[in-house]
Amino acid sequence: MIALNLRPTLQLTDEVFAQLCQSNPDLRLERTAQGELIAMSPTGSESGYRNADLLGQLWQWNRHMRLGVVFDSSTGFTLPNGAIRSPDAAWIEQTRWDNLSPEQRRQFAPICPNFVLELKSPSDDIATLQAKLQEYIDNGTQLGWLFDPETQTLYCYRAGQPMQLLNQPSTLSGETVLPNLVMDFTLIWE
Repeated sequence: MIALNLRPTLQLTDEVFAQLCQSNPDLRLERTAQGELIAMSPTGSESGYRNADLLGQLWQWNRHMRLGVVFDSSTGFTLPNGAIRSPDAAWIEQTRWDNLSPEQRRQFAPICPNFVLELKSPSDDIATLQAKLQEYIDNGTQLGWLFDPETQTLYCYRAGQPMQLLNQPSTLSGETVLPNLVMDFTLIWE
C-alpha cells in the first residue's frame, strides 16, 4: 500500500477521484479523509482464497435472511468524514440501502456500512488496518472484524465499545447487527 499526498496542487474531489478510478480500473484506490490517495496492491492468492470464504459465508447468510445487501472488496463507500474506503467485505441493512437514490447507488455510495470485514494480507501494515477499522466505527459502522492470519488474531470492533482481541476463534456471532450469523473461521487459520 502506498499513500500519495496530492495537496495542495491536486484536490481529490469526488468527481476527480471517480475519474481516476475509471481511468485506472486495475488499481485498488481509496481516498482518506485528509485527501490522500491510497493505492493498494492486489492480494496474494492465499489472501484471496481466505477472503472469498468469508465473503461467501456473509453472502450465504444474507441470501437466507434477506436483511440487507452484501458488497465485495471492489466496492467503495463515501464515509461521513469524506473518505472513500473499500473494505474486503461489507453489509448494509436493507432500509438504509433503499433510502439511497439510484444515482447515489451507482457512485461511491454516501453511506457507512453496518458491518465491515478486513483481512490482513502479508503486505499490509496491521496498524494501518486497525486505524481503518476505527475510522469505520467512528463513521457509523456497528461491527467490524479485522483478521490477521499470520498472528492467528481477530480484532473485533463494536460501536461504543473498546476493541476486543480474540486469539484464533473458531466461530464468531454476528450479534444483533447480523442476527443468526455464526461465521466459521476454520479456513482462515489454516
